[in-house]
Amino acid sequence: MSDDTRTPPGDPAPPFGLRLGAVVDGTSTHFRVWAPEAESIAVVLEAGERRPMTRRGGGTFDVSVEDVRHGDLYRIELDGAQVFPDPASRFQPEGVHGPSMVIDPARFIWTESYWDGIALPDLIFYELHTGTFSPEGTFEGVHGRLSFLHDLGVTALELMPVAEFPGRWNWGYDHAALYAPSRAYGTPDDLRTLVDGAHSLGMAVFLDVIFNHLGPDGAYVAAVAPMFTERHTTPWGRAINLDDRHAEGVRRLFIDNALMWLTEYHFDGLRLDATHALIDDSDPHFLSELKEAVEQIDEGPARILIAEDHRNDHRLLLPREEGGYQLDAVWADDFHHQMRNLTAGDDDGYYVDYAGTTTADLAATINRGWFYDGRISTRTGAPRGTDPSPIRPEQCVVCIQNHDQVGNRPSGRRLHHDIRADLYRAASAVLLFVPELPLLFMGQEWAASTPFLFFTDHDEPLGSLVSEGRKQEFSSFEGFRGTVPDPQDSDTYFRSRLNWAELDEEHHARMLELYRDLVHLRPHLPAEIHASAEGSSCLRIRRGRIELLASFRGGTSVRPSEGSSVVLHTEDAKYATAGRAPELADDRVRFPVPSAIVLAS
Repeated sequence: MSDDTRTPPGDPAPPFGLRLGAVVDGTSTHFRVWAPEAESIAVVLEAGERRPMTRRGGGTFDVSVEDVRHGDLYRIELDGAQVFPDPASRFQPEGVHGPSMVIDPARFIWTESYWDGIALPDLIFYELHTGTFSPEGTFEGVHGRLSFLHDLGVTALELMPVAEFPGRWNWGYDHAALYAPSRAYGTPDDLRTLVDGAHSLGMAVFLDVIFNHLGPDGAYVAAVAPMFTERHTTPWGRAINLDDRHAEGVRRLFIDNALMWLTEYHFDGLRLDATHALIDDSDPHFLSELKEAVEQIDEGPARILIAEDHRNDHRLLLPREEGGYQLDAVWADDFHHQMRNLTAGDDDGYYVDYAGTTTADLAATINRGWFYDGRISTRTGAPRGTDPSPIRPEQCVVCIQNHDQVGNRPSGRRLHHDIRADLYRAASAVLLFVPELPLLFMGQEWAASTPFLFFTDHDEPLGSLVSEGRKQEFSSFEGFRGTVPDPQDSDTYFRSRLNWAELDEEHHARMLELYRDLVHLRPHLPAEIHASAEGSSCLRIRRGRIELLASFRGGTSVRPSEGSSVVLHTEDAKYATAGRAPELADDRVRFPVPSAIVLAS
């Protein structure tokens, strides 16, 4: 598809480098809005003063206003009638429908001038939801527990979306003000303080961003810009306009947003939500254009872009010269789904494609990055995936829990809520031994008792529609006969908060000790990898002279490599109360219960 289809003649897209929103410049503030179909745009200041904007090329309007500084409030007026927040507001102190605040990021003093980032193979992700990670539910609450995360050994925080959303709490995928950190979590400088503090301890920080849809309430960018197209549909309705009339401007807006997070907040990278829903039939693809723009950032370490995409599509990662988009990594779900089937027996919904998973199947995924490589999906009857052979292991992010896989269960149950503790310890050892990039979901390191539920705080009538939709979604969910927690009930939100007092309890403290030791072992593992099945329920992962043997059920035995000595095992007394240790004797490792053992030869 030609660029002429995306951009109407005589209305070129705004060029890169023209930052949208309010940008402070000395004693004045420059306001810029992209509104290609508007007749007029004006800035309405807090005192009611109205400043008309001048139409520029590419559908932008702008004006510089003297004596408007950091902290001042304003709104945007469209065509002399509608008045609403700035679509590129940097802060909404009164919520998505309130006035926008001028924010000057240059006021913040960074202390991380030495920071050069974390290399891709060294990333160990810790995904967290800011509102439920700490009792405070704020950026400051996360900052206060950075030392805990540093001690755990994780090298990268991954924040679920923090862009402003309607209500007091939300997962973040109902984002409305794309550029503004949510006032529910604190101020923009509170977020910068969190990133700066993580860097000072040697941890990178990633942000989950959503370019595939807009939230249902308060997304005023859609009032001034043609954000959607009728050409394509997604699970959220009309697709984001990436290849239709005015698409160039939509693409620039999202790229501008990505650059804002990476430069004004010093994030080390972005997790791009549901890239399979970014439907773009033009050339270059939006993702390739986004990556190229991010590569031009000339301050700080090279930024990393990670796709969440269920297609197992190697185009996401291939170099541009090979027809790819050149992203850095992708969430690879096959590992998680196979582990759920092997441990908890999940085999309904999309897990039907993983029913009967064998340790040989899991070994193939560990060796290659993903399992579905073009083979036929049982669920759809069609081929799924592409050949992973061009992909390096560190380009695949894997997990045994994440916000989706926990929170999209009716009761928000975590994996360790559904399986035995010994089996969970073994599964955790496998996750942290594989060469792919492991991702932990907050609380899994101590087997948190708290669920992670789906919660919202929408006004009516939207709130009731969300509640009813959640009930209908799980009304025929196989194996679930309980009551679906109401996402609009405040208790649903507060039940999802981690209970840090659990760390004083023996079971949780011992699980945490196991995770610490497994995480701290990772930097010492050689790059070489070979995984193989050992019978029907045992797995061997060899990394140079270090190997992990894991049994997914008791009563099994495996022959270790010659001359092996024990590094650790998951039933050790410091990890398990009354654990039954694997026995190394007569050239065999015998597993009385599900467990894992790490050996060096």
